[in-house]
Amino acid sequence: MTKKLVIGITGATGSIYAIRLLEHLRDVPDVESHLVISPSGLLNIKYELDMNRQQVNALADHVHGFRDVGATLASGAFDTTGMIILPCSMRTLAACAHGFSDNLITRAADVHLKERRKLVLAIRETPFNLAHLRNMTAVTEMGGIIFPPLPAFYHHPKDLNEMIDHTVARMLAIFDIHIDGPKWQGTKSDLVTE
Repeated sequence: MTKKLVIGITGATGSIYAIRLLEHLRDVPDVESHLVISPSGLLNIKYELDMNRQQVNALADHVHGFRDVGATLASGAFDTTGMIILPCSMRTLAACAHGFSDNLITRAADVHLKERRKLVLAIRETPFNLAHLRNMTAVTEMGGIIFPPLPAFYHHPKDLNEMIDHTVARMLAIFDIHIDGPKWQGTKSDLVTE
């Protein structure tokens, strides 16, 4: 059975994570990607990666318009494995927390929450203010998963790409989509002290 994964890209820094996720999904059989990019997300992609809309769209199986709230993704009848908003701006987090379905990303997120499907928000902002924290709590209480793309160092990454790929692999694992990458093997017993 084909897994359908919705990917929303918004106007926060960290668009490289979304691009790497889309690139990895192309190599995973039986996974169908559905992409929605906000205007700010597109602006960020151009600024951070010097990529245009056509280059990003070519990485996805299906592309949906940001304002197309009549798209298949806007209905709970469209069965998906889940949705990830990567990166997720604080504006999008707030919209998800308060049910503002004013574009296809926030509408699809609302659908995932109401249908009790997995929704992952890869929020990008620091430091957090109280509104950010309360919005994260609200989304978590509704069943969403807050997943800031924080790098891990236990696998001794050689470069930025390895750090990004490790984070992407952990995000995809939430949806039972597995790609190659380092896994935690536990500490060596000689490193443990009492």
